[in-house]
Amino acid sequence: MGTDPAGRVDAATSSNRRHYRTEVLVVGAYFADLVFHGLTRPVQPGTEVFASGFAILPGGAFTPAMAMRRLGHDVVWSTDFGTDLFSEQVLAAACAEGLDDSGFRLHTVPVRSVTAALSYPGDRAMVSYQDPVAARPLATLLREHRARVVILPQLRYGETVYADLDVAHRLGTQVFMDCQDVPCTLDTPTVREILTRVDIFAPNADEALRLTGAPTLDAAIDILADLANTLVVKRGSGGAIAVRGGERCEIDAVAVEVVDTTAAGDCFNAGFLHAHLAGHALPDCLATAVACGAAATTALGSSAAPDLTGLPGWLARVPRARQV
Repeated sequence: MGTDPAGRVDAATSSNRRHYRTEVLVVGAYFADLVFHGLTRPVQPGTEVFASGFAILPGGAFTPAMAMRRLGHDVVWSTDFGTDLFSEQVLAAACAEGLDDSGFRLHTVPVRSVTAALSYPGDRAMVSYQDPVAARPLATLLREHRARVVILPQLRYGETVYADLDVAHRLGTQVFMDCQDVPCTLDTPTVREILTRVDIFAPNADEALRLTGAPTLDAAIDILADLANTLVVKRGSGGAIAVRGGERCEIDAVAVEVVDTTAAGDCFNAGFLHAHLAGHALPDCLATAVACGAAATTALGSSAAPDLTGLPGWLARVPRARQV
């Protein structure tokens, strides 16, 4: 039931989708990524390092929205654009990808969201800036779009967020939440409670350790797996781990020549969610995630995120997941 590995949708899945107005709702700011790549050494205060390449690419919540769209899903992306050059460039990229523009708010002032990404082989560092803009309430968006799943690209917390996620579950909307470099821990008020309302939580290994304060990654996984319904931990070149209920599986990374890792995490997330929405087993979801994440590292930004035509080739390169 659902889709085959190439992502084709069967009648049962199509029937299930008709219950919702929207299949995938992505809620988050765009970013224009200024990517400096080919750096031979870390940038230190008082020094100057020249990159071998540079590009301005669409990023932020654009990436999961675009990646899910390429994998054949109907996507509404709720975000804000202004009169600035960065907004113009990302808006044009979103339209070129065929994203539904019903979630876009166009302002008559600049709404700059920009990141300088310093890309090293296997890792990256970032400096970001955003013009302040009042976001639409999440509960309002959930009621308006009645999505099958909502993607939140970073960990959100607070009493309002807890109430919003309660709305999501009353509507039957699954919640997929990444972590990102959000300055909080499980001891921060409402964070632990928020994670109990999340269907799929997808931090990377460093974020899992920082969030829990655990001494080892295995200990952090045990803690987080007791909260979120499904936990997915990205380990970069170390592969990934997923836990759901009593099932845990691990998978190695795909060996590729890395160009840029900036969008790999969001494309990984899209791959996992693509297989999850098709009803695939946990190991298959993890394999699809690794395939999409690996593909994204082979070019700048998210430009190499696979579509349904390219996905089978990447899946063929993914090692078999191990159930632990």
